[in-house]
Amino acid sequence: MAFSDMKNKSRSSMERLSGELEKMNGNKASYKDDRFWRPTTDKSGNGYAVIRFLPPSDGEDVPWARLFSHAFQGPGGWFIENSRTTLGDKDPVSEMNSRLWNSGVESDKDIARERKRKLQYISNIFVVSDPSNPENEGKIFLYKYGKKIFDKINEAMNPEFQDEEAVNPFDLWNGANFRIKIRKVDGYTNYDKSEFEHPSAMHEGDDERLEALWNSQYKLSEFTDASNFKSYDEIKSRLDKVLSGSTSYNTAETTRVETSSDNYEKAEDTTTSTVQPDEEDNAMSYFQKLANDE
Repeated sequence: MAFSDMKNKSRSSMERLSGELEKMNGNKASYKDDRFWRPTTDKSGNGYAVIRFLPPSDGEDVPWARLFSHAFQGPGGWFIENSRTTLGDKDPVSEMNSRLWNSGVESDKDIARERKRKLQYISNIFVVSDPSNPENEGKIFLYKYGKKIFDKINEAMNPEFQDEEAVNPFDLWNGANFRIKIRKVDGYTNYDKSEFEHPSAMHEGDDERLEALWNSQYKLSEFTDASNFKSYDEIKSRLDKVLSGSTSYNTAETTRVETSSDNYEKAEDTTTSTVQPDEEDNAMSYFQKLANDE
């Protein structure tokens, strides 16, 4: 197109581009996965709902998918990626964190803590009560949750005291509803008061109804499928750009002496700082920040 033509078509060009922008903005909503349920909180950060964790779907061994991811900001923007350690593979961020942790420099450990893996789980749930969104009640959703809620599941299955009965929360007949009680504590979402009810059968043990419900669950294997993870080289390239704004790998932070990663991997999974952003709402805040930056 000649320059003169471009000038004559400037208005129509703007209209066309505006239309394209509207399409792009409209497509943002398509990134929301309506299969997932999230608890709603009020202005004070309080929330309440009752859910039931569901058993493994047909062909799957466990009723949860366990995922590791990294989310942090560097000079080159946000780094938000699934970690290949979920698959049992090497991951560039975990390798870098290992070097930082084992460098003997406390400031390096602080960086490693900031970039540590975030642990999340995904399960099928049945929404028993959702006062803020009653339309969700009686439906099956996927629920993404963090270590604190998973610990409560573990405590129910492996009680600490002899006078406590072990309960499988994922059992349709002998499981238990889970009361989600959310508070805002020191500016962060807190689930400490959440608890399981006494064991009870779903739908009064109506096996025909329970079978229909079980057959309508979502497969969790998709979330740990290798196709959902970038390759080692792709992750490494993105990491380099975020940390340095270029593709150079030899930054000041990555030229530390390499030692065994065992010590760091233990620290990465067990470090208990004042606040750990391992719950689903905190992880989502990273994506919100990314969207705002872009």
